[in-house]
Amino acid sequence: MSTYVFGHTNPDSDSIVGAISLSYLKNALGEDTVPTRQGKISPETEFILNKFGGKLPELKTSYAGEEVYIIDYSDLAQAPEDILEATVLGIVDHHKLGDLTTATPLECWIRPVGCSNTIVKEMYDAAGIEIPKDIAGMMLCAILSDTVIFKSPTCTKVDTKACKELALIAGIEDYKALGMEMFIVKSAVQGATPRELTTRDYKEFAMGDTKVGVGQLEVVDLKVFDDMKADLHADIKKIKEESGLHTVMLLLTDIMTEGSQILVVSDDNSKIENAFDIKLENEEAWLAGVLSRKKQIIPFLQPQF
Repeated sequence: MSTYVFGHTNPDSDSIVGAISLSYLKNALGEDTVPTRQGKISPETEFILNKFGGKLPELKTSYAGEEVYIIDYSDLAQAPEDILEATVLGIVDHHKLGDLTTATPLECWIRPVGCSNTIVKEMYDAAGIEIPKDIAGMMLCAILSDTVIFKSPTCTKVDTKACKELALIAGIEDYKALGMEMFIVKSAVQGATPRELTTRDYKEFAMGDTKVGVGQLEVVDLKVFDDMKADLHADIKKIKEESGLHTVMLLLTDIMTEGSQILVVSDDNSKIENAFDIKLENEEAWLAGVLSRKKQIIPFLQPQF
């Protein structure tokens, strides 16, 4: 029986590539694993897979009775609904420790770095397993994405070291240029529906007795949202109502000017205003220097609840 490897719901590039890279490593160590995904991939992830000939992991949303490795999360809100009926053999993650618990001992690699694939790179090194050229290229892109080409405050020396080593394996000379090529693809939002955009990189978090949804769209120029901001705002209001959430926020992140405009729908705007020491105007505000949801949004928002 195969063991499944997968990331969080609404998977980003780190989750998809992480499932692929971790599954290859486990198979090289003698296990029988299959990379899977919980949802639709983004244009950025599609670009990465096409660039390096990666195979799209199969879609699987139910894991009851299965043995699994999970990567890039440890929160129940980002897990399959039946995750507690699965046997979690291991977790690889770079976020805060979530509320997922297990009935059996497990392998854990949880590190405060910019990307889960950085940790997977360390796992390959520790096991003495060579990384194939195609997988190295995909891992490189995942790290460039999560660290916003090293601009994010989550980026560490471990991430930059991993990128340099992966670039050598993949035969990529100018990996920052590759990162910009990838983010230009990520910025192509024309033709997508509001729901496709608001959920492209969207996560829900348990905060106190409530749940909060936070989405993020990273682009090279915020002007791409000029004609669609009202529709995005209307859609996060629908998400809030459909899921019974206290608050939904959408970060429109400009990686060039290094900041995020936030769109907010909340039962209590003061919680957002107090968290970031701002005043919302028309349920919007600009957060200078904010690039990371993980490090610059959630840790400040959660204490308000």
